[in-house]
Amino acid sequence: MLLVLLLLVVIASAAAVALCGHGAGTLSDRGVWRGSAPVVLRSLAALAGAGACALYAWGLLILCGAVMTAQDGGADSSPPRPCRTPGYSVTFVPLGFVCETTDGDSHDSYDSGYVPGYLNPAVLALALTGAGCAIGSGYASELRTRAGLRKGGAG
Repeated sequence: MLLVLLLLVVIASAAAVALCGHGAGTLSDRGVWRGSAPVVLRSLAALAGAGACALYAWGLLILCGAVMTAQDGGADSSPPRPCRTPGYSVTFVPLGFVCETTDGDSHDSYDSGYVPGYLNPAVLALALTGAGCAIGSGYASELRTRAGLRKGGAG
């Protein structure tokens, strides 16, 4: 589990750096005020996506710490310290460290609170902002193309 989390941290971090480089590079080449609406919206979509990836990587690092604490194996490690119950699981969407309890026939689970409460809503908001900017960029590009065709066909 820990290796999967670390691999996802590397992937999310690389995606954040790549998207940030693309978005910032495009904005610096064309400029916010001189660039066309589709270019600016695509750049903002990349920057919002970079923010979402960076926050997701941060949340994965927090989960790595929780898993390492739970799998410590030293004194005071059983049950796992994050839960004080024998079982746990990790959820990736939304990010969470879930403690599992068993009382005879029933099986309950609860969130341990390791992942800060702001993280999942912030990742969702940035991802939706990026998607909205990307869709808006496509729409603005389509409108510009149709206007150009009308202008060229009418003359």
